[in-house]
Parts: sequence; C-alpha cells; structure tokens
Amino acid sequence: MQDGDLKNILEIRELGKTYDNGHRALDGVSLDVPQGSFFALLGPNGAGKSTLINILADTVRATAGAIRMFGDDLFAHRDSCKRRMGVVPQEMAFDPFFTPREVLAYTAGLFGYRAETAWIDELLERLELLQHAGKNTRQLSGGMRRRLLVAQALVHRPQLVILDEPTAGVDVELRRRLWDFMRELNAGGTTILLTTHYLDEAEELCDQVAIIDRGRLLTARPMQEMLQEIASSYLWLDYGHPLDPAAADTALHALEPRFKSDGLCLKLGAQQGGGTTFHHAYQAAVSCFGPPRDAGVRREDLEDVFLRLTQHAEESQHAAG
Repeated sequence: MQDGDLKNILEIRELGKTYDNGHRALDGVSLDVPQGSFFALLGPNGAGKSTLINILADTVRATAGAIRMFGDDLFAHRDSCKRRMGVVPQEMAFDPFFTPREVLAYTAGLFGYRAETAWIDELLERLELLQHAGKNTRQLSGGMRRRLLVAQALVHRPQLVILDEPTAGVDVELRRRLWDFMRELNAGGTTILLTTHYLDEAEELCDQVAIIDRGRLLTARPMQEMLQEIASSYLWLDYGHPLDPAAADTALHALEPRFKSDGLCLKLGAQQGGGTTFHHAYQAAVSCFGPPRDAGVRREDLEDVFLRLTQHAEESQHAAG
C-alpha cells in the first residue's frame, strides 16, 4: 500500500501495558491518527501518554494489543517504521562534547541517511540554534537542548513526528515561533502527534484530539467536533473569593458545580418544557452563597472539557472502588 492511499498513518488497537510491579499503565487503548493530521494526545500526569509514546518509539514493549504504522505491523517491522518517524522525548541525552551540528549529522546517519547540510542549517536557523552550532551541547541552556531534540527528531525528514512535551522550559515567544515551524511542516504533509500540558496551544494547533486518563481512552475525535458536541455552556459567577463546596445544596450539585479561586461555574442545559437553566442556576447559587458581584454565560474550551472528563473519570473510578 502506498502512503498516499493511507487514511490513518497510525492505528492502535486494544493497546495494553502492565509493568512487573502490577501497575497497568495502558488498558485497552484504541485510536486512529489520520495521515496529515496535527493530533493532540492529552491526559493528566500518570495518564499513560509517555508509555504509549515509548511503545511507539520502541523503548517500551507492550503487553497486549497491536499497532499499525504506515500500514505495517509496527511490532513486526520495527526498523522500517522507526526510520520514518521522529520522536522528541522528555529526557535529553546528548554526548556533551558533540556540537549541535555534529549531533544532527550523527543522528541522520543512525537512520541510514546522508546528512543534508542545507537541511541541517535550516533546522538550526528555524530553531534558533545556528549561532550556537559550534558549541558543545554541555554549554547549551536547557531550552536550547530541548530545541536540539526537536531538530534531532526532524533531521531525517520523517513522515510522522511525535512530540512529547516539546516546549517545556521554552519561553513564550520562542514557543510561538516553534509552532509556526511545526505548522509549516504539517501543511507540507507531515503528521504530528503532540502531548502537551498547554491546552490552549493544543486547541489552537491541533485538528484531532484524544484524552486518556489512568490508561484508558476517554474520547478521540476531531477537535471541532468535540468542542461542538461535548463542550457545554456554563454560568460563570464571580464572587471575588473562593467558596466553600460544603455549603452547596442538592439543587446546586445537580448543576455540576466547579469551584474556582474567585467563584464557581454551573453547567447550563435545556429544562423540561423548553428554555434554559440560566435563571434556575443563578437562583441556586444565590440561595447558597448570596448574589455574585458579576456573572455571565460562557462556552467550554478544551481545558474545561479536559478537566470535566478527567474529573468524571476519577469520580467513576472511586465509585467503582
């Protein structure tokens, strides 16, 4: 099968990983990454994101399930699949006496490719490392070394790029320029799989999203579809200070309150007989906490949906336990 005929560059089926100590890091995860997509893989710390990525990168072995990458069985064709993907891991490991230019040339050779001087120069320039290209890597700052990891993952021009928290420790302006570069690569046909804790960036950059928690997949769908079908409207009430959740009554709990540092948010929906629950929600809050100093209706963004889904998953697990 030619790559141009592929609908999904990555197909994961019932993937599981249980460590020797009995910890189940992944529990039957199934998802598809469409070819050419900018795909966000999200989850709280310990959700299983890095385990999944390490399985893709062949540094961790799965205990169950199957993966097809570029149409091939990843576990049966590891070498050919690895040559066509690039991974930006969380951990940094460079020879401290190599320069960035030497790191990139050496990495290209590891993948079986001749080092392309022009492409290496472009990577160093776009990732703002060109003026540091002659330094030993031990002389680079943490942010520079993180950008060198990105360059290292791209040096062999992979069709699939996996970014595991690539902008941790990178300043805001530089992060924006890095994302501009990744958008260009994606527009050129490179599929990108991203994990990040910057959910606003994921919402802006990505056209597909999957959320996992405690090793289980909570949702996987196009970003806009998720925001349209899962995201809710909510009533935001500003009290100017934290509220005591213990003071919430049954009527307020029915509106799925989320307490924040300056007040709370209440989920809005349709009441029986038509109309919205705005008045009902407002009165429920006033009966518990008095009138707020400000209020308004908002729609959930990706961070709101993420927090709601993962919180619900945690509550369901506690109830089952």
